[in-house]
Amino acid sequence: MNEVLTTLQPTAIWRHFQTLCNTPRPSFHEAELREHLIKWATELGHETYVDPVGNLLIRKAATKGMEDRETVVLQGHLDMVAQKNADIDHDFAKDPIVTQVIDGWVHATGTTLGADNGIGVAAAMAVLESTDLAHGPIEALFTIEEETSLRGALQLEEGILKGKILLNLDSEDRGDVYIGCAGGMDINIEKQYSAIAADSHKKAFKITISGLRGGHSGLDIHKGRASANVLIVRLLNLLKEHCDFGLSAFSGGTLRNAVSRDAEATINVSTEDQAKLFAFVEEFEQATKAEFSATETNLTVTLETAELDSELEANAKDNLLNAMYCAPHGVHRMSADLDGVTETSCNFGVINLRNTADGKKAFDACLLVRSLVDSAVEHLAYVAKSAFSLIQAEVKLENGYPGWRPDPKAGLLKHFLTVHTEVMGHEANVKVIHAGLECGIIGAKYPGMEMVSFGPNIRGAHSPTERMEIDSVGDFWRLLVALLESAPKR
Repeated sequence: MNEVLTTLQPTAIWRHFQTLCNTPRPSFHEAELREHLIKWATELGHETYVDPVGNLLIRKAATKGMEDRETVVLQGHLDMVAQKNADIDHDFAKDPIVTQVIDGWVHATGTTLGADNGIGVAAAMAVLESTDLAHGPIEALFTIEEETSLRGALQLEEGILKGKILLNLDSEDRGDVYIGCAGGMDINIEKQYSAIAADSHKKAFKITISGLRGGHSGLDIHKGRASANVLIVRLLNLLKEHCDFGLSAFSGGTLRNAVSRDAEATINVSTEDQAKLFAFVEEFEQATKAEFSATETNLTVTLETAELDSELEANAKDNLLNAMYCAPHGVHRMSADLDGVTETSCNFGVINLRNTADGKKAFDACLLVRSLVDSAVEHLAYVAKSAFSLIQAEVKLENGYPGWRPDPKAGLLKHFLTVHTEVMGHEANVKVIHAGLECGIIGAKYPGMEMVSFGPNIRGAHSPTERMEIDSVGDFWRLLVALLESAPKR
């Protein structure tokens, strides 16, 4: 078993993060880790409770002399994003994350690291296990399926938390404290198509777009990176103007909240149009490389032969490609109130067209809208819904969740800023994040709860380039300890 992290400092937190790396925990597969935590906490003498949806709550009593302090909720999520490079053989439901240390940063080997949010869970575990840390009553809340739908937070049982202060340990920038976040909504699309046999004189080709950086659909959406899904749809729509082709299949992206890094489409082309196809694909690659030269240095468009298969009827193909071309993606509006902050965005996260068992074609797609303004979430979701309603697809707006409204005058924020200056020697940056932290959802269930979110430096979350800075984890731990030791009295 990989144990490279156990030698890092502070060992209190890195040892537990190693355990998380060794325990497979993609979304929907949190049970093994949850059972491990229940057994571990019970052996420590702590109270445990699993709510009906599967969230885990662990309570630790106050240390001697701290019984009169406010109960502090330490909150993180058990699951991680499962993304890997195409050349890596890794089963996220079975295999541990293989880590390595490079130039002061912890990386995985060709996969996501799971620092989002494994380091937050590890920090809470270190607090629960500690025997020399002074603190008031602790409630550690570990939610499920944060990365896929926020279902754990959305269905969190009401009334189980006693604390009035919540420290969300799911942020990714040392020196920053977050006091607000975007809300969001999923747009899930499905449609069944009849398939027709391809002309036997045609030849099948697979077009692949790869090598993109991808990234977090909230934190990275404003960085000008390309979406493989958007590019493959763009390519296919433009190709219609150059040659006739039958559309057999396509796929791109695996998660609604990750900017797609790879996409592919299989098309059937007549002999007389093949030269036009080759020329167009080459021109498209050159044009997109030039367009995204600052952000996508490894962008590649390849063309290879494939197996001839059934295809969509021509009108159905054109209408589907048109609808996808209209689907929103990227930054829709920047905030007028917060400088440099994305207000509203949409990520065209997943697309698929595949064969069904009954000889038809099934199309599905998933988009994720985010905004600091709840009405803007609804608006952009209906923009997407309108595009796909025009082709009579089934469109479901699901898993909507509220944003977290900033309160710059909150007492917890004032306390955090004081402690941060004492521990770190400089003031913290107060920020609002364009991502779906669970704080807004939990806050709606527990009105009056004060919350902040903070963490160490994590880069490349939701992609195989994810990495975490070792020194920043030490600062994160020292700050958390100081906050708990100075928790206010009731």
